Amino acid sequence: MAEDDDPGKTIDSHIDRLNKGDPTAASDLLNITCERLVRLTRSMLKTFPNVARWEQTDDVFQNASLRFYQALRETQLTDARHYFRLAALQIRRELVDMARRYQGPQGMGANHQTQFVDEQNANQPQGYEHAEVTNDPGHLAEWQEFHSRVEQLPTEEKEVFDLLWYHDLSQDQAADVLQTSVRTVRRRWRSARLMLHDVLLGPEDADQGKT
Repeated sequence: MAEDDDPGKTIDSHIDRLNKGDPTAASDLLNITCERLVRLTRSMLKTFPNVARWEQTDDVFQNASLRFYQALRETQLTDARHYFRLAALQIRRELVDMARRYQGPQGMGANHQTQFVDEQNANQPQGYEHAEVTNDPGHLAEWQEFHSRVEQLPTEEKEVFDLLWYHDLSQDQAADVLQTSVRTVRRRWRSARLMLHDVLLGPEDADQGKT
């Protein structure tokens, strides 16, 4: 979404169409939401190959579609700010559910055996790589904790974190959506990261690309 110079205006246009009964508007909103969800899923699972092989893009899209369509049936969107808040909630819930499915000794990611081929010895019998060799279930537990902790942030910090992290907006774009100053967005972003410092993944508190 970050490549859109005015994402709020784009979303507002889709919402206006949706509220006027355009049946294609929901799909347009869904595509925006699921595009970001798929990217976050790949990022979350990139170090867990045995999990990633199960969580195909189509499966993620289908699960998110059902979740988001249900949310749209139960909620009448008012503006882009409302959409981003609702969509971030659905993305977060989908990622939490995904982490729950695969973490722990009883999770699919921990117990599934993945057949692999040694490319240097392709003619030799194939072996099996147990998920515990390459997957640390504790890492998925940390992902679940991360998304759950975001949900517990104060409203202002959570809204900014949703826009910058879950929707990949720039600070300027987030300020436009929230109708506030970039300085305020920057302050809330910093506050949110401080509250999440012990569960944030990656260097420099995920600062990259948020200027």
